[in-house]
Amino acid sequence: MIKVLFFGDIVGKIGRDMFFAQLPELKKKFKPDLVIINGENSANGKGITSKIYHSYLQAGVDCVTSGNHIFDNKEILPLIDEYEALIRPANYPVSVPGNVVYKKVIKGTKIAVVNFLGQVFMPPVDNPFHVFESMLNTVLKDSSLIIADIHAEATSEKMAFAYNYTGKLSAVCGTHTHIQTSDAQILGEHTAYITDLGMIGAKHSILGMAPESIINRFITYMPERIAPPETDEEVVMDYVFMEFDTSGKACNIESFHNILEVE
Repeated sequence: MIKVLFFGDIVGKIGRDMFFAQLPELKKKFKPDLVIINGENSANGKGITSKIYHSYLQAGVDCVTSGNHIFDNKEILPLIDEYEALIRPANYPVSVPGNVVYKKVIKGTKIAVVNFLGQVFMPPVDNPFHVFESMLNTVLKDSSLIIADIHAEATSEKMAFAYNYTGKLSAVCGTHTHIQTSDAQILGEHTAYITDLGMIGAKHSILGMAPESIINRFITYMPERIAPPETDEEVVMDYVFMEFDTSGKACNIESFHNILEVE
């Protein structure tokens, strides 16, 4: 059995600190073979830095997925091609830098992790269905266990992707909305699915960001600097634990939504 922990969007220093504090115990409890996080909100809520990327690897993370904010911190641009554990959405134009597949062999099983942006209410990108179809016949054809992070706004788009590729994907985990959904399930007795993993970030926030700036945007329509709160008494910690057989078939998915006190 291949065991996987997949954590929702880690938002800012508050989220990172809680993740680093909790990961050792979670690894003891679940004994995962693969640890995946969505890290595109790691650097003060927007993007990721080289220092943060390496801190995740040192903590025991295997793969960092991303989304529409992956390039918000420009520091990463000259280096992103070198960071094999960091993947960007595969349906950006092919000229965009960054790796689109993470691969690893575990217990003799060839595993791949891929990442896609949705098209509904999101920046213009290539069709994720068309791009994934092409990848199945090329870079993914040797992988028997494929996990997809679909970073999308619309729940219907995430579900359509999962249902369309049930049996071809081992897992489809939605990200981006930062609110964990209560629909963890196995589709077609093969594909683990959840519409959104949720986040690791400040509880007293709006999607991990300080509430005041978000509220002011809705009231005044004026631009506001948006960032995570500097402190909070509690942190939301969302993730899923999944198990697969060596053929790539999902056998179990459990979702966890925890409110943890900051020490």
